[in-house]
Amino acid sequence: MTTSGPRHLAVELPRLSVAALTWGPPDGPLALCLHGFPDTAWSWRHVGPALAADGWRVVAPFSRGYAPTSLAPDGCYQTGALVSDVVALHGAFGGDDRALLVGHDWGALTAYGVGGFAPDLFARIVAMSVPPIPTFQRVLRGRRGAVLGLRQLRRSWYILANQVPGLPERVLPALVRRLWSAWSPGYVAAADLRHVADALPAGPRRTAALRYYRSFAQPWQRSSVYRAEQQAVLGVPRAPVLYLHGEQDGCLLPDIGRASGGDLASGSRVRLIPGAGHFLQLEQPDLVHAEIARFAR
Repeated sequence: MTTSGPRHLAVELPRLSVAALTWGPPDGPLALCLHGFPDTAWSWRHVGPALAADGWRVVAPFSRGYAPTSLAPDGCYQTGALVSDVVALHGAFGGDDRALLVGHDWGALTAYGVGGFAPDLFARIVAMSVPPIPTFQRVLRGRRGAVLGLRQLRRSWYILANQVPGLPERVLPALVRRLWSAWSPGYVAAADLRHVADALPAGPRRTAALRYYRSFAQPWQRSSVYRAEQQAVLGVPRAPVLYLHGEQDGCLLPDIGRASGGDLASGSRVRLIPGAGHFLQLEQPDLVHAEIARFAR
């Protein structure tokens, strides 16, 4: 896959100043690509140009709190706030009913919320590496729930660690290196680690990224302004969803990802990507692009 450099742009939303990378024709249908943790908009540097070659106007924003996007003026980093940002970005970039939403990790949870809160904005949704919340609930209640739950808990230690105030901020660079190594074994993440370091320097940027986890687990860190958007994150979109999961994902068990098809709308697909861990769009960009292109058609 060839990679062409992106253009940089910025847009003012009612509650946020958003920076983004973009590829493709300005008059093409919108494909909005959302990153997760610990990652940045540069995660789409391979898949973005490929989608642009298909005619899409690809926009990959830096999520709230990740430089050069501004810190949230309202101090909110709950998933419902991310949903609100995406709804605003769809309008800011002139999206129509052909628009495509692609989300990885926190971006996947955001995409589910957008699909439930504003179901008419995006024709199709692609989610990667994190299945919808109802899938977690159903699998963990099932026959193998106890075994899968224990296996997943061992991988999810960082979520509990991120709840501690202060300490995760101080050790974030070491944590980021460890997570990339464990989640995508064998992938050389040097460039990605530099991008994360630029987006999350010491200080309030790190706290912002960690508050994604804290507000998810601690209801008192959420704002009622985003109550409806937050509730939508707990459901599934009415639009068809393509769910992709790396077969070697060291973050979230592929067995849980595989089960997500039982909760998605008619016309949805679930694909496990061979030779890929958690950051499958970087590890196997050709396969990921091919799946998205087939689904988007």
